[in-house]
Amino acid sequence: MAGRKQFDMDAVLDAAMTQFWRAGYADTSVDDLSRATGLNRSSIYSSLGDKDALFVRCLERYATRYGEKYDAALSCAADRPLAAVRAFFEVTLERIADPDLPDGCLVAQSAMAIPVLSSSVAARTNEAVGLQRVRLGAALRAGGLHEATADDFAVHVAAVNLSLAVMSRSGASAEQLRAIVGVTLGALAHALGARGSAAGLEEPPA
Repeated sequence: MAGRKQFDMDAVLDAAMTQFWRAGYADTSVDDLSRATGLNRSSIYSSLGDKDALFVRCLERYATRYGEKYDAALSCAADRPLAAVRAFFEVTLERIADPDLPDGCLVAQSAMAIPVLSSSVAARTNEAVGLQRVRLGAALRAGGLHEATADDFAVHVAAVNLSLAVMSRSGASAEQLRAIVGVTLGALAHALGARGSAAGLEEPPA
């Protein structure tokens, strides 16, 4: 429409997502979002909704972007479950190591902020956390683990994955993060043990 300011919605959502990712939900104000996106407050409300609505859009954007990467990493789970979980962790470790991205994880930060989130935003956050367990459980069952064992490992691996971002924010080194991953991979290798090289165990845990 003539006279109406146009903007790149993808760029604006990425800027807002980065702001929430860097500072967290509670410490991000609408004024912060205005500075990050270059939109004034009225434009944010009219085009993107209130803070909660924009946060949910950013959380969904983040979960979709990295969810696709996690799904790709786990795609070889039926033949090489250990390698698949290693690749799953690599998505997180590479993101943490990227100097162009904020430290930590938007989903992990949001989960820790649930007490101050509205009920609708908290529910969406819990859904994002749950999706990691769902994709991991499906991958590990495809890799040959018994359903109950696969579900237990899915909870464990998802928890470790979220904790990597927290540990990184608290100053853990890349070597320490990889050591944490190595312990989990070692436990998974033990659970998969009888499958031998057919399950992808030819690669030692990182």
